[in-house]
Amino acid sequence: MLLDSYYTQQGSNITISAQQASTFAKKECQDFNPIHDPNSKRFCVPGDLLFALALKEYGVSESMSFTFTNMVGDNVPLNFPVATGGNIVITNEQGKSVLEITQSGNTSHDPQLIESLIKNYVVFSGQNFPTLLMPLMKKHQVMFNPARPLVMYNSMNFEFDNLTLTNPLHVELAESKLEVEAKRANEFLHFDIYDGNNVIGRGIKSVVVGGLKPYDHNSITAFAENYLSNRNAF
Repeated sequence: MLLDSYYTQQGSNITISAQQASTFAKKECQDFNPIHDPNSKRFCVPGDLLFALALKEYGVSESMSFTFTNMVGDNVPLNFPVATGGNIVITNEQGKSVLEITQSGNTSHDPQLIESLIKNYVVFSGQNFPTLLMPLMKKHQVMFNPARPLVMYNSMNFEFDNLTLTNPLHVELAESKLEVEAKRANEFLHFDIYDGNNVIGRGIKSVVVGGLKPYDHNSITAFAENYLSNRNAF
């Protein structure tokens, strides 16, 4: 399956190496956020990989929300508990929550639906920088510090009208917003989920942008050009 090379099963725990996480971010999401580089001092596993593993484990429900509560480092053992209700908490080896999930409504474990949603959502999610975030920062005349970029997942939710997939699934942006607060901002990406030409679901991705400073077109453009150069070279 799509995810098999991106994690290691160790008894009842799952571990993700920095290299596995980085390869997933770059190859599957086209996400070159420096925080996912194996040699980054602030390395963390991409939220999209944790999300994808959760879908593999628990299926796709008509209503789902995912809240990222702690960063996951290199080869940290994670416990994905057996789902006994609508609330699921994935924890690290200290028992601290790293991802909290709520599910309601019907749930599908159809491999085609799960893999299609993973593939298409993470590609959409990986577009955030520079495609979606740059125009918002310019509009609000703020930006992250290019020397210490901090752009991190906060949460996302999904609502499906039905879980029957008859055509190739794809995800499209519906609306984007940036709410600025002093030294940080909250970015909200509203999206629609299509089955062919029909909208079968919708959702919101929430991202925290930290270390805000006044917008400097030249420095953020140089950062974006370097980011895209790394993507094209991969």
